[in-house]
Formats: sequence, C-alpha cells, structure tokens
Amino acid sequence: MAHEIDYKIFGDDMQAVEVELDPKEAVRAEVGAMLYMEDGIEMQTSSGGGIFQGLKRIISGENFFITSFLNNGVGKSRVTFAAPYPGKIIPLHLGELGGSFLCQRDGYLCSAEGIDISVEFTKKIGAGLFGGEGFILQRLSGDGLAFVHAGGTVIQKTLKANESLRVDTGCLVAFQPTVNYDIQFIGGFKNVLFGGEGMFYAKLTGPGVVYLQTLPFSRLADRIISASRWGGNREESRGLGGLFGTLISGDK
Repeated sequence: MAHEIDYKIFGDDMQAVEVELDPKEAVRAEVGAMLYMEDGIEMQTSSGGGIFQGLKRIISGENFFITSFLNNGVGKSRVTFAAPYPGKIIPLHLGELGGSFLCQRDGYLCSAEGIDISVEFTKKIGAGLFGGEGFILQRLSGDGLAFVHAGGTVIQKTLKANESLRVDTGCLVAFQPTVNYDIQFIGGFKNVLFGGEGMFYAKLTGPGVVYLQTLPFSRLADRIISASRWGGNREESRGLGGLFGTLISGDK
C-alpha cells in the first residue's frame, strides 16, 4: 500500500512539485531531484531494495541509488522536487489508472513510498531496435501517486479500443499497459530521404491513455549542438538558435 500524499505543482515551463507529508509518510525521488525540504524531513539514500534493484534502475536509465524523504516530525512537512529540463510534470494516480503505467527512460521524477519502479522490456524486436529509446521502458506499479516529467508541452490522448495513433518515437512519454506499442517503417523513398522525420514512427493502438511531449530533450540538445560551433556552418545558424549556441560556446 503506497503512502497517501498531497501535492502542488508550481511553475509553467520549468516546473516543480511540492509534496506534503504527514508524520511518518515518505516520498521517493530520483537522486538530485530535490529542490528544498522543510524541517522534520529526513533524507535517506539507498539502492532501494538491494543491489539487484539498483541494477534494474541503471538498466531503465535511472541512477543506481534512490532517495527517500521521510517526515519524522510531529506535524505536516513539505519537500519539493524540480524537473531536470524545461517542460511539464505529469501526476499519475496509479490506483485510478489500473495500477501500473509505462514511461520512457529518464521519465521518472518521484513517487509516494510504496510505488514499485521496475524494468519493462518491449515485446517486439522492431520496437526495441528502432523505438528511439531502446528495448527498455520503466513500469510504475502501485495504488498511489507517481510523477513523470516531459519536455515542452504535454498532450494527453485517450484511445478507444482499436483506435490507433502514429507518433514520432521521441515524443512518446508514457502510456497505459493496455495500449499496444509497436514501431513501423514510414515507407516511401522520398519520405525517408527528404521527410526530415526519421525512418520509423511509433504506432499506438488503444484502448488506454497516452501522454506525448512536444519537445523531447534529445531534440532540444540536437538543436543546440547544430547551432553551436560544432554543428556545421555557423553562418546558417545566426538566428536565435545560433545566438544561444554562441553564448554557450563563449564565442562573440
């Protein structure tokens, strides 16, 4: 049984989630996610269940260690966690979503004590080889709250039975296990060479809830690199992106 926690999300494009804990309640978070904590909160870093659990988290894209924040005070106390890059924080009420949810690697931010974080391997080799995130997904299981983060704006889609959606592989954040996830070839010679969208897309078939992100971190990083001195012709990237790259590189 997961701890029952209350929360509040702050911000717009650089969000943080504040979790309110009653005495003896706890929340777990990815190492380095904590922004601030009030009096009475005790921080404990561990592998979260032994070496095997730590290794599973490494496989799923997280750190070996995970940090628990326990309220050992006599009254309510709060701890706040910040998203690692611009975007949104998505609260998942797992008890209302069938007890589990799948998310892409690096998506997990924090969760109530009692939520299990495990590795989920994609069932089809095509999804593993060309899915943009490899064979590995994260499965969040339990009956409490978990929080994942996404880049840019978040779009929620609720697919009906046999309803399909084709998505850029990097834009997929999280989805219910009832959703069938597969990777398909775009097809068409000109589409592949000149479409600019890659060779594969994710096909999602309902029923179930799907969360999408408008700006995957990998895409943001590619834009910054392409606008920098390492990204090719610098005269062609003198817009805002080029200015950003110039500031990062220290060149004037």
